[in-house]
Amino acid sequence: MSKPIIGISMGDPAGIGPEIVVRTLADQIVNQAARCLVYGDALVIEKAVQESGLGLKVRAIGRPDEARFAAGSIEVVDFANADPAAFEPGQVQALCGQAAWDYIQAVVRAALRGEVEIVNTAPINKESIQAAGVPYIGHTEMLAGLTGTHDPLTMFETLGLRVFFLSRHVSLRKSCDLVTRERLLDYIERCHRALEQLGLGGGELAVAGLNPHCGEHGLFGDEEVREIAPAIAEARARGFRVAGPIGADSVFHQARTGRYAAVLSLYHDQGHIATKTLDFERTISLTLGLPFLRASVDHGTAFDIAWQGKASAISMVESIRVAARYAPAWRRR
Repeated sequence: MSKPIIGISMGDPAGIGPEIVVRTLADQIVNQAARCLVYGDALVIEKAVQESGLGLKVRAIGRPDEARFAAGSIEVVDFANADPAAFEPGQVQALCGQAAWDYIQAVVRAALRGEVEIVNTAPINKESIQAAGVPYIGHTEMLAGLTGTHDPLTMFETLGLRVFFLSRHVSLRKSCDLVTRERLLDYIERCHRALEQLGLGGGELAVAGLNPHCGEHGLFGDEEVREIAPAIAEARARGFRVAGPIGADSVFHQARTGRYAAVLSLYHDQGHIATKTLDFERTISLTLGLPFLRASVDHGTAFDIAWQGKASAISMVESIRVAARYAPAWRRR
């Protein structure tokens, strides 16, 4: 089976995106797993190659069908919109926010046309995006808007631990309000469909508890009794393999050791802490429910170390490796 074509958006030019992209494309694991095409600025990529001392060639192209995927080269669908002389590394700038948005729009269009099979995104900066007047706060919202997808699923993976999220970028108070029977039932069903698309169908999904010790039958918090357990019971009645609620202090360990195929985390930090503590650099993000598979690093633009030769590409290498592993199942869905 042919290696998948992965379209990589370069991210914010002032951040660590260009650096980790070029280091990733120099990695033999990546070259063996996929054919990669960068959507970005060829001059920025060229500068990142030079500063990294990698000796790779940069080839600017206008369309994906011009790509040759030759060894030792990086092919860039070139937007020529972020000359390195025009921006300051490590700073919030509208120019860079707009450039990052341009790359994302283009790689999504390419995926919808079937020109790339998987989308991989380097980090963007929310302040730069807002400074450019982009009408979205982050990648997930952008992807949903560009594809007309309602509420895509986010799944983290690291070292075999897979975690879905019932809510993402909302306050802790709001996230508790979102723990409802209806929302949980919807997410349980969609998580199962997502696992099937990744070739992981048949496994059991675990739902984390919200309160300490799942509330001890209502002694300190009744969400488990009132909302979570009824949703799980209804999902089981519909034929879904799902367990819970299980205390958040144990469920992630149980999933890591193979008892469950994945965990449904009930709020942002609950799942982030579990995965990133296990292995911060190898935690990657998959966005599911879109017309294509999207993979990403799970870190930001790191302006404090941008363009200083300090950024690690481990997370991006891992995100491409994991996405390429899921590609055959995704093709068969």
